[in-house]
Amino acid sequence: MSNSFSTITQITNESMRVAHASLKFLGTVDRQYDDSFAKTGAKIGSTLRVRKPDEFTVSTSSRVMDLQEQAEGYEELTLATQYHVDMYMTSDEMTMSLDKLSERKIQPAVKRLVSKVESVVLQGCTKGVYNVGGTAGTALANSGDLAAFVNARARINQGLAPMDNRYLQIDSVSMGAVVNGVKGLFAPQDKIGKAFNEGYYGRAIGTDWYENDHVYTHTVGSDATGSTDASAAVTDGGTAVTLDSSGDTMSLLAGDVFTIAGVYACHPETKVVFPYLQQFTVVSGTTAILSISPGTYLTGAKQNVCSSTGAALATTDFNDKTITVVGTASSSYRQPLMYHKEAFAFVTADLPLFAGADKCARLTEDGLSLRVWQDGDIINDRMLLRIDMLFGYKVLRPAWACRLIGSAA
Repeated sequence: MSNSFSTITQITNESMRVAHASLKFLGTVDRQYDDSFAKTGAKIGSTLRVRKPDEFTVSTSSRVMDLQEQAEGYEELTLATQYHVDMYMTSDEMTMSLDKLSERKIQPAVKRLVSKVESVVLQGCTKGVYNVGGTAGTALANSGDLAAFVNARARINQGLAPMDNRYLQIDSVSMGAVVNGVKGLFAPQDKIGKAFNEGYYGRAIGTDWYENDHVYTHTVGSDATGSTDASAAVTDGGTAVTLDSSGDTMSLLAGDVFTIAGVYACHPETKVVFPYLQQFTVVSGTTAILSISPGTYLTGAKQNVCSSTGAALATTDFNDKTITVVGTASSSYRQPLMYHKEAFAFVTADLPLFAGADKCARLTEDGLSLRVWQDGDIINDRMLLRIDMLFGYKVLRPAWACRLIGSAA
């Protein structure tokens, strides 16, 4: 049965079906903010401010009321990226059944589009996460040891992430190492059987596992040895740190994770010291100064660092301190990602329709919006067709996520 005028609608519906079936990472992150962008071209503009919950300190020294300043924080979620896949169909191809057309044209095109979007978003989100579990140079699940995964779960717990809706994106090589490493351990027989038959785990350590070869591979900067400057210029709540340029000059890249000697992490509510140094990720920077995440909050409700004894740090405590980078300089590491759904947000907006409903159609379903636009090429007897997606993403709660690191890739 040949296609008729309804082809554009059929192609749009089929494109959405294929797109949904192809989602791994994007299907497990927060997409609740799509409705904030209007149906006809994002009338609120291209940027949405997502408010963060207020944070408070507890008064313990007096019954007298002590009102706190409440500076509301927010993250800006920007729609700035439009990807599309383009194709043409000859007149004879347009006479094919929808199933055959989907097999030859729509499925390969939409899967490639979704694959590219998912790869960009997953890698961008991973670089924005500062928690790292595992040991660089030691294979994940080495000799059946799942400590890296357990520690990643602990970090997310300590960041106060809810216990539900937790996921792990892990590449095929790392998944294979895990399956091989734990095959001799005591575990539920159905899990062992599935791992043996299918080569992967579906759920473990309170987390749904997804095998995804878009997992980010990070290459550490070319010079990962150095220290902060004698005047590191750290401020309370700031996101910058100055590097020492008098000796060995560090060269770090966006996504590099490091610690600073003497700067410990603390519980986000009680401010009790954790038994490990606070990790930071490089957002951007030069050999002289780094922009980092999280910011260095020394006091108040947002305090996230302290000394080894739990005492508050002064800005001078960051001066002339050794920086330790996760991984070896210029080495690459695959970095699976464990996270809670609301650690990240992904949005799509409805692109405008042109040239009438007979040539341009749009469909939005479960927070995913695709536009299909076709037009005729009378010279070459072809139908030109493009499938577009306008999207944006943001790391909203990095404390609710943790990378994992193992052997060099």
